[in-house]
Amino acid sequence: MNKLRTIVQAISFAFSNGYVNGWIRGKIYTGNTKKICLPGLNCYSCPGAIYACPIGSLQAVFGARGYKFSLYVLGFIGLIGMFFGRLICGWICPFGFIQDLLYKIPLFKKKKNLPGHNVLKYLKYVVLMVFVILLPLLLIDKSGTGAPWFCEYICPDGTLIAGIPLAIANAEIRSAIGWRFYLKLAILLAVIVSAIKAYRPFCKYLCPLGALYSIANPISLYRYEVNNEKCVKCGLCQEACGMDIKVYETPNSPECIRCGKCKNVCPKGAIVSSLDKLKEKVVEE
Repeated sequence: MNKLRTIVQAISFAFSNGYVNGWIRGKIYTGNTKKICLPGLNCYSCPGAIYACPIGSLQAVFGARGYKFSLYVLGFIGLIGMFFGRLICGWICPFGFIQDLLYKIPLFKKKKNLPGHNVLKYLKYVVLMVFVILLPLLLIDKSGTGAPWFCEYICPDGTLIAGIPLAIANAEIRSAIGWRFYLKLAILLAVIVSAIKAYRPFCKYLCPLGALYSIANPISLYRYEVNNEKCVKCGLCQEACGMDIKVYETPNSPECIRCGKCKNVCPKGAIVSSLDKLKEKVVEE
């Protein structure tokens, strides 16, 4: 299962950023597919990006004061959340994949969480409300348009796969680099160092898309269930879980990214997904 997840993540990353000409020339793809959102976090301005980022698009929706309010982005994120919850974070998200790779680097003593985890895990909801929703809505320019605050001031994914590659390949962009780039570069470096030491810190503490999907986790169609008759509360599920969840108590925690590690290690087979139950029902019939 873990190997399969890595393969799916790699394919998703390549699919999301497959515009080779953009990587070579340092140009952003502007074709028709840029009107389509990906379910995972992936910067619109990445030279290889073929599709739009849902968080970038959501900010554009809230900031477009002079235009009709579009429900497409909200509806898309809501639909994905309703069906899958944070499974997208564990299997599809390109920046989640990057963090998984960083955690495999044999540096530092590995920890699941950063200090203050129980408080920091709520920070992503603050980022969502303030930088993705409120600031684009409330702080507008003379034309009545709000800025994409999360993209411009925080997003480490945008810095890594968009800002740095474009600055390297494009002289005009290099000449325009200012303090915001260096601020985001500092955030990126902090996330990289943290991701080498702790498991997926950006997902746990900063990602507004993860915050949105986490709200749907307890009610999504794809979810986990623990058979209490089989479960012996051995704790192996929490030990295997990079998000440090007591799966036997809260199998559909808002923090769960549905990676499946808990299911793999359960000695009693007590943890099943809604898909597993559907397969069993089909076989029985």
